Order: sequence, then structure tokens, then C-alpha cells
Amino acid sequence: MAARPMFPLGSVLFPHTPLLLRVFEPRYLTMIGQLLDEDDPQFGVVLIERGHEVGGGDRRSQVGTLARLVSVSADADVLHIIAVGTTRFTAEQWTDDAPYPRAEISPLAELTWNDALTPLRTEAEAIVRRVLARVDGPWDPETELSDDPLEAAWQLAAIAPLGEYDRYTILQSTTVGALLRQVIDLTLDAELLWSAG
Repeated sequence: MAARPMFPLGSVLFPHTPLLLRVFEPRYLTMIGQLLDEDDPQFGVVLIERGHEVGGGDRRSQVGTLARLVSVSADADVLHIIAVGTTRFTAEQWTDDAPYPRAEISPLAELTWNDALTPLRTEAEAIVRRVLARVDGPWDPETELSDDPLEAAWQLAAIAPLGEYDRYTILQSTTVGALLRQVIDLTLDAELLWSAG
């Protein structure tokens, strides 16, 4: 099993959702440079559970998402990266962080859509959009979702106004039904907290 380049972050990446990064640390500049030589440049993204993004010495979550590079542009000492989440994985073993973090990973099973879940997805979308309309956040309540129902389920998880640990719980879902129920329950919990505050 070849070690994959990894980018630990303070946020969760879901499949079928965009990732925008400003890359300035030398080790990640090296990583992106090497990825650009590949036919299908992908790197793993995992949540930092404790510690910081810069400098290493962090504690990293086990489940993550592969990100495919879509575009890279340079600006002085910074690279601006656009990537998109593809598939989930489990980090089985971390290797030495030199020259950049890497881990041996194994893929997690893809979730499968069932049309019987359509009412649940509709409910989840209505709740997420309602709560987004009440809070200040990075996502607009009118944010468009994919026409593909599985992709849209992941995108709903991404735009839901939740903390990173709640997002990590959703990332580990084993079925689409469980994913949608988590999105509903956690978003309603968050709404209660805002209402109380």
C-alpha cells in the first residue's frame, strides 16, 4: 500500500464538495509541486483533532476524504488551490512527515442512494436551509446543490451550520439514511443552541 500525500486541516472535507486552500508552508508547496506531475493528482484531507495546521505535532483523525486538485494559481509566496472531495478513506498508518505528511490509507465503501430516501433528503434540505437563513455563516441558504441525490446529500452536510466534530461524525456515516438523519438531528440541535443564545 503506497503512502498518500496528506493535508491535515482544522476542518472536515466531504465527498463532492469544494476545498479552497492557501498554501504557503514549504512542505505543502513541495507536496503540491509533486502532485502536479501526476495524471490524477489527489491528496488526503483529515481533521486535526488537537494541535495546529502549521508546524506539525498535531493529532489527526482516522477517517478522511481524498481531494482531487482542480486548479492551482500562484500569488507571491502563496499557492491558491481549488480541489474537490472524492472518496472517503481510513488512515491506517502515518509515515514520517518528511518532506510532508503521508499515510497509508484504505478506501471506505461508497455510500449508495435509494430513492426511498427522497423524503428524508427533502426534509434535511428544508431544515438546513431554514437554519442557514437564521445564522451568519459562509453558506447562503440559496446555495445550489447537485442534481445527483447522493452528491447533494454530502453537499447538505457541508453547508449545514455545524461544528467540525459534528461534521466528522457525519463523515463516518455508513449509509445515506444515517448521514441524512445525522444532518437533521445535529442541525436541529444547533438551532436550539442559537435560539437559547
